[in-house]
Amino acid sequence: MGCSAGVIAVDLAKQLLQAHPKSYALVVSTENGTSSMYWGNNPSMLVGNCLFRMGGYAILLSKHSSDRYWSKYHQLIHTLRTHMGADDNSYNCVFQGEDEENKVGVALSKSLMEVAREALKVHITMLGPLVLPISEKLKVLANLMKRKLFKMKIKAYMPDFKLAFHHFCIHPGGRAVFDKIQKSLELDDWYMEPSRMTLYRFGNTSSSSLWYKLGYCEAKRRIKKCDRIWQFAFGSGLKCNSADWLALNNDIAPAEKNPWADEIHEFLIKVFS
Repeated sequence: MGCSAGVIAVDLAKQLLQAHPKSYALVVSTENGTSSMYWGNNPSMLVGNCLFRMGGYAILLSKHSSDRYWSKYHQLIHTLRTHMGADDNSYNCVFQGEDEENKVGVALSKSLMEVAREALKVHITMLGPLVLPISEKLKVLANLMKRKLFKMKIKAYMPDFKLAFHHFCIHPGGRAVFDKIQKSLELDDWYMEPSRMTLYRFGNTSSSSLWYKLGYCEAKRRIKKCDRIWQFAFGSGLKCNSADWLALNNDIAPAEKNPWADEIHEFLIKVFS
């Protein structure tokens, strides 16, 4: 399921635990770049060779009430999945196929950014009512009434998602993706730091990348009790998937084998202008 599979797996695990509440669910997210390596000369298919890297993460989920006292994140509040595959441009923007020499590769369309922008718009329209405070919902409603009922020529109001989330873990699809999302959601550099540093340090590790960004926040000791974390990923199809987590502990320390542990003191690095 591509880069957004990590959230898809969490959503599936959540549903399985609802049906089997006395069980545990182990979610393993990984990317093996060699399986999709392209050996041809088509420029649109060569991009993946430069961007993707191998990586992996594992998460243990439980519905046992007793586990909340030692869990890092005691509540998965929301998961949301948006699939735009009914649109041809969306379906074909990331597509595996053969080139002129019959070599298999994944082609990235030039329309990818435009498709991602439309998918993001649809996704946050569905996500907003679930997570935004009532004040932001009223602002959105007032703006909609002005545009639809009173025919006022004003821009659609972009709600402030910083009022809903304390930390943003956005899939590192590339610099252009970050720039577009940061501008659309009006986020400061601090909120984008985990995502940008993950892309710089580890590349795009596909479905496991969201957990590298969360690991960065933990290594920086940014996450406090009752903080909300938004994990957001794009995937081929095109898909947009979100997970909304609530932190349990007062100070979430990095895991013993946190991938950032031995070098977190070297970050932030100014690599993007």
